[in-house]
Amino acid sequence: MGVLRIDSNIADNQLIVTGDVGQLLESRRATRFLKDNTDYTLSDGVVYISIADSLNKSIDRVRTAAVYAKCDVELSGEANEGIRSYIEEEGKFAEFSAKALAIRNNDCNVHEFQSFRDALVAHMPSRTLYSLQMLSAYHMAFSQNACNFSVPGAGKTSIVYGAYVYLKNLPEGHPRKVNKLLIIGPLNAFGPWELEFEECFGVKPASKRLTGKLQIDAKKQYLYDNNPSELTLISYASVMSIADELGFFLRKHRVMVVLDEAHKIKNTNGGIIAQNIMSLAQDSKARVVLTGTPAPNGYEDLYNLFKFIWPTKEIIRFHIGQLKDMSRTQNDPRVDSLLNSISPFFIRIRKSDLGIPPATNNPPVMVEMGESQRRIYDYIEKKYIFDIASSKDQRFQNELVRARLIRLMQASSNPALLRQPLSEFALVEDVDFGMVQDDTAMLNEILRYSDAETPAKYIAVRDILQRIIARGEKAIVWACYIKNIEMLQDYLHLQGIESRILYGATPVAGDGISEDDEEYSITRESIVREFHRADCPYNVIIANPFAVAESISLHKACHNAIYLERSFNAAHFLQSKDRIHRYGLGEDVVTNYYYLLSADSVDLTIHERLAEKERRLLEIIESMPIPLFDNSLEEGGDDDIKAVLRDYARRSKAK
Repeated sequence: MGVLRIDSNIADNQLIVTGDVGQLLESRRATRFLKDNTDYTLSDGVVYISIADSLNKSIDRVRTAAVYAKCDVELSGEANEGIRSYIEEEGKFAEFSAKALAIRNNDCNVHEFQSFRDALVAHMPSRTLYSLQMLSAYHMAFSQNACNFSVPGAGKTSIVYGAYVYLKNLPEGHPRKVNKLLIIGPLNAFGPWELEFEECFGVKPASKRLTGKLQIDAKKQYLYDNNPSELTLISYASVMSIADELGFFLRKHRVMVVLDEAHKIKNTNGGIIAQNIMSLAQDSKARVVLTGTPAPNGYEDLYNLFKFIWPTKEIIRFHIGQLKDMSRTQNDPRVDSLLNSISPFFIRIRKSDLGIPPATNNPPVMVEMGESQRRIYDYIEKKYIFDIASSKDQRFQNELVRARLIRLMQASSNPALLRQPLSEFALVEDVDFGMVQDDTAMLNEILRYSDAETPAKYIAVRDILQRIIARGEKAIVWACYIKNIEMLQDYLHLQGIESRILYGATPVAGDGISEDDEEYSITRESIVREFHRADCPYNVIIANPFAVAESISLHKACHNAIYLERSFNAAHFLQSKDRIHRYGLGEDVVTNYYYLLSADSVDLTIHERLAEKERRLLEIIESMPIPLFDNSLEEGGDDDIKAVLRDYARRSKAK
């Protein structure tokens, strides 16, 4: 193995690399990395590298290139003060990393851990963390820069508050002390963060939401204020317009920055949101990354997460191309090296660690369609299955297949949905339907459908809800399509069952809507808060998993979920189930799931595909330290299409 020796010439602002330079330059990966990340020259067998950012970063880049060239690195014994400082800092960081790893593995200093527990008892009186939460909070407080990849329902918000309150109450002048929290996350997470603060500390937080309802000048003025709120919340999309002011805010105060649903910054191809978030890392006093899906597409998704928590360290010593190769290659030997390098800085609580009583998946409720729906569905299915099977052009086939699948799912649930143009579903499905023509041959029957028939699934939902309400319980009904949510609410109202709806158009409370405003009563926060009350005037919430499958918790008030309709999207399905099946349920609580399937329809295919995807996803989530999700589990993939065609052929033969 070759050896590279590094010295520095601070006067000329250069690193000097000697030794087996030939081996370094013979490696195409090493030279490509140096070209992409440094300004270097070669003279008489010596590599000179300009110190562009800092000495430490420049040395780290040479060390990364050395890994690619399979060279060891020696820092010159006759080096100047800069190199000696680097050696000393690296030694301290290695010790720090080893201790963080020991804590992660539950090998803690007993006295220090007890001091941490005592601090939480004193300063977080309204919440007691369970053992894994306590360990995770201690690890986060010690590391100060950490990732938590726990599953939904593990209590990541409480873990953050545990670490924060410990750091906040360190003595004045302590180098690790923080005094503010900045949460960057989706809008629908703001309410849960504020509610969890109140449940942990027994008081409502002094909080500020920097939402789109607040004028940009008001946002900037707030960030320049000498006494901002303890808790500040902002969405990922809003960061760009006030990035400079956020930087000032971070430099002026001792801020713990939390990235909630942090997989949104995974883009390493120059995405604007990711760039703006990464620019905040350097000025943050503490950095926390939260996501249950750290690497949904591959190991490359991890790069920005660990670069955010340690912007001055090369925690991941592989470049993006290598990480992508590792994702594609089964049993790549480099994966162990990657996991070893990141292990000190993340903790992951699996669902099996939570000790939640198992949920009950009731047998599917088979619903016979009415006569009109049956005619419409059979016509649509026969024609659209032919379109799916016979399309040749690959791009058109992709758009066509997605469009036809949507229409089949709508027809199996409520044919009145077929009156809406496909363009209304483009955003939800993340696909361009502009080139797909709708079929109009059944238009007259479809137009008359709402007057002719009540969707059979509506009646089935009513029957189940009546039994649930008679038991004194509450329920959430999940539906994919907005029109169905609205129509179902109207139908249930006529049946004497009151409900509220949660979907994309349900407003989020913010600086433009306060609890004192009349408009607050229709916000997501108000609906969820009221739903938890014993005297709530409604027993039912109807929700869209695309919009609210993350961040809301209903398990304390609701133990029943009814699925009016589902798509092939397994991620949304699992997230929706977790809304009522989370840590904190009593041993005697029974969580019920009810699935409505239209007989002899695509519903049966969706049910079977989701069951298979759920099984495989749970296996992945439970078995891997960093879950990598198989592309075949994506919505509308080849396996889904094959299953639709196969099941249609089977049902056709049986008729």
